[in-house]
Amino acid sequence: MKKIILIAAAALLSIAASAQVKIGYVNFSELVQLMPEADQARTTFTALQKDAEETFQAMYAEYQTKVQAYQQKSSTWTAAIKESKENELQRITQSLQEYEQSVSAELQQKQNELMAPIYQKAQETVKSLAKEQGLTVLFDASSALYYDEATAIDLTAAARKALGIPADRTLESLQAELAAQAQAQQQ
Repeated sequence: MKKIILIAAAALLSIAASAQVKIGYVNFSELVQLMPEADQARTTFTALQKDAEETFQAMYAEYQTKVQAYQQKSSTWTAAIKESKENELQRITQSLQEYEQSVSAELQQKQNELMAPIYQKAQETVKSLAKEQGLTVLFDASSALYYDEATAIDLTAAARKALGIPADRTLESLQAELAAQAQAQQQ
């Protein structure tokens, strides 16, 4: 796969050299992560995760209470009661597992739904900027194997401005914000 990408890149560069192709690059993942809309999506998603976790914890606490009751009283129960309680614990265990699986899938789907318009907006903005610059090819800087920064046009700064990303906002500052939020939620 890497060989194919390398061959394609080499072919594009040779075409660019002979046909005056304008090549540009942009750090697309940085743009998406730093967009103001991504902050709102993260906030919404975090709230959904928290709700799901709280529901699971409540279910698990109920399970723990029933396990403790079983352990304390099982020696005094008849075989029929004991079997009934064991079946109930198995059903609750299965319910916990099913909840975890379904909520995981639902959260993944919701995250995709929240991020889809953000990706689309970023793609449309980058595409528009590339056309304005007369670019023939635009690479994502994070996945390109090689590009000559001296001859390729970097659209990241222009895209950041067009998407309303503050100039002083970086991935490092975003990570610090997210870490501070996580720490605040734990307290």
